[in-house]
Amino acid sequence: MFLVSGVAADLDYLSYLAGPGAFLKLHGALLHSLVGSVVLVCVIAAGFFAWDRRGSKDVSVAPASVAWRWKPAIVVCAFGVAWHLALDFCSGDSVQLLWPFKVDSAAWSYAANLDPWILILLAAGLLLPLLFRLVSEEIGERKKRFVGQKGALATLVLLVLYLGARGMLHGRAVDLLMSRTFHGRTPLSAGAFPSATSPFTWRGVVTTDNTIEDIEVSLAAGAEFDADRSTTRYKPDDSRALDTGQRTAITKQFLRYTQIPLASMYRREEVFRFEVHDARFPAGDTSRENIFLRIDMNSDLSIREQGFMSAASPNN
Repeated sequence: MFLVSGVAADLDYLSYLAGPGAFLKLHGALLHSLVGSVVLVCVIAAGFFAWDRRGSKDVSVAPASVAWRWKPAIVVCAFGVAWHLALDFCSGDSVQLLWPFKVDSAAWSYAANLDPWILILLAAGLLLPLLFRLVSEEIGERKKRFVGQKGALATLVLLVLYLGARGMLHGRAVDLLMSRTFHGRTPLSAGAFPSATSPFTWRGVVTTDNTIEDIEVSLAAGAEFDADRSTTRYKPDDSRALDTGQRTAITKQFLRYTQIPLASMYRREEVFRFEVHDARFPAGDTSRENIFLRIDMNSDLSIREQGFMSAASPNN
């Protein structure tokens, strides 16, 4: 039950099949919200309970016993869903807890989405108790009824400590970015995004008056930080076309989902093309989560075509 409830929320990833717009709205919302989480807990607990009842040979289960068995099922499923949400928060995936009542994405970019250190801790918590049991049986110790409880608790504590340490390193990276100037430009805001290889390596993204600065941040002992080595992406100059694109309803909608919006404006023959990307994704990123907005306008600035696009599409 814990395993199923711990991964079930990612079923809203299937919204990608309905297009980038549906994925943007529903991924991290439909089954990651408080409402969706309650539904998941109840459905999974009910499914396992029905499965258990169907496979049980004892048909004379007392009603009081049935009511009592619901409680641990609900608790286990609730813990599984809660841990999924906590890991998504820490991995930087935007989660909309108050959906559908409020579109308000939140994320803590403490660990990579597929963090090898977390996988190692989980594998150790699963395999080491089995190894110790085999050793105990070999030397003739009495077989215990419950195996792995101490290992599971130790793994849980180590995961909390690891994510706490990543949070502290994240704060240090952001403070370092905000304390420097980039090519003479003062930062207005900064974000730090984790590396999957090392907890001491971060990708820094800094917003200034007219640029987005991208730079690697190393918090390892003895590492130097040179802010002038950042890669600069310029914000577009003010224009009527830019103002028209920014004032559209679809742009305002997209800005509710982005963490670090970066607009661009250029002309293709008789068409003005306005785009807004989320700078938390590095340049060249082709993941499905990298959704961006594109609006094409005619020469008179009337909307010709608009919609959400995915960087994973080869046509983009």
